[in-house]
This record gives sequence, C-alpha cells and structure tokens, in this order.
Amino acid sequence: MEAKATISGHTELVGLMAYPIRHSNSPAMQTEAFRKAGIDCIQLAFEVDNTTLEDAVKAIRALKMRGSNVSMPNKTVVGQYLDKLSPEAALIGSVNTIVNEDGVLTGYCTDGIGYMAALKDMGIDVKGKKLTIVGAGGAATAMQIQAALNGAGEISIFNVKDKFFEAGKETVRKIQEHTSCKAAIYDLNNHEALRREIDDSAVLANATGLGMKPYEGITWLPDVSYLHPDLIVTDTVYAPPMTRFLKMAREAGCRFMNGHPMMLFQGAAAFKLWTGKDMFNV
Repeated sequence: MEAKATISGHTELVGLMAYPIRHSNSPAMQTEAFRKAGIDCIQLAFEVDNTTLEDAVKAIRALKMRGSNVSMPNKTVVGQYLDKLSPEAALIGSVNTIVNEDGVLTGYCTDGIGYMAALKDMGIDVKGKKLTIVGAGGAATAMQIQAALNGAGEISIFNVKDKFFEAGKETVRKIQEHTSCKAAIYDLNNHEALRREIDDSAVLANATGLGMKPYEGITWLPDVSYLHPDLIVTDTVYAPPMTRFLKMAREAGCRFMNGHPMMLFQGAAAFKLWTGKDMFNV
C-alpha cells in the first residue's frame, strides 16, 4: 500500500481561487501529483470572487504560497493584482495560474494549452479547421486564441450581448492581427447564424458556465437539430460529467468530451510551472 500524503510544518500550499469551486477535482489531482513527485505541497480550494480577489492575491505573498490556480469569475480581472504576465496571458487577457517566485507573482494561462492537448488526445488536429466556440470569458478567450495560434482556419465566436461581448470583439481583433486565422463574433440569440456556423464547423465548444452549478440542466443550444454527426462537441464543464449540452450531442451521434480532459491537461501545465516537473512522468 502506498503511503498517504502527510502534512508537516514544512508543507507548502498552492491555492485554487474561484466561485463556486467546492465541486473541483483539481485539489485532489494536484496534491496527488505533488505526493508522487516527492514534493511536500498540497492544493486547497478557496471560494473567492471578484470582491475578495485582491486580498486573496495578497495572501499568496504573505503566506509564501507556491502559487495558485484561478478560475471563474476571476480569470480576466486577476492580472491587475500581479507583478508580471506571461506573453500568452497578456495576449489572451486571462490568467488561470499564478507562480510566486520570492514574492514576485507572475500570471500564466494554461487553459488554451490544455484544451488543445485534450483535442489532440482525441486525435483531433485543429490546423485548417473551423471551430465554433460559445462564450467570451476567460476560458473561452484562451481556447479561441490558442486554437488560432495552433493553426485553426476559422473561428466563430458566439456570446449574448453582455459585458463579455466587447471582450469577444477584442479577441477577434487579436486573432486577426496576430494569426492567419479568420475570426468573427455573433450574437448568441441569432439562431440563424448559429445554425449556419455550426453546419460547417469541425468542432463546437461550450465555454460558458451553463450546465454547471447553479445552472445545471441549462444550455444555450436551442435543440438537437443544430448538430450533425461529424461534429466534435466539447464542454468546459466537468461537474456534472454529462451536461444537457453533451446529452444533446450524444443524441445527435456526435463524438463529445466534457471538461475533465481539459482540466487535466491545463492542470499538468500548471504543475510544471510550479515544480518544473512533468505531471505524467512523476
């Protein structure tokens, strides 16, 4: 029997700051990886939203934490409290991983990297393909820009006309300015455009919080007729593992993937930033 992780006076801490977050599998995954790597460190989840985020980031320095993951609704706002941003985090405008090096906090974004790795694990190469991605928040932006950087031919972004719609317009500008990918954004309530863009897409992704607590059983997809069997359907939500969106994909005969593989691969990238080690080879 393998020895269980123990906590001592030397145990270091990595955080996970989001709201809601108690459903997350990340603390168990990261803590087990630390244990297997022989690193005296654990990850704990903290329910932090925009109102408490600044104080929570200060705590990383004050408590000499190794760093933290960051998730909704904090990814697009946490950068202002950090000392530095990696090039991809600056381009994406989102941070999901913070590394503390002697009190200097650097923000990274591994969401897009994790999503591309999850698709690759399914045998899917986005190069030259069209993707339709719903959402314009932190994870969505990371997925969109990383897909463009990885050679996607075209990306159609859909979002309701809320505060994130302008962010989606900015993502389109960045993609067109920094990559050879074609990009456009549409109102999610424009169902004619939604059907048209999905029709000739290879990948359809939900990058919104619809489907997870407290929005279980909710999806933006009007009905299953919008899907076609050749479509790869993905969801960033992993709890519950089968959202209404993915159930509709299954009904349409699509290959589909929930958010667990993306979480695993982006977590592995974060683990390497904190430790310098490959999570899959410890």
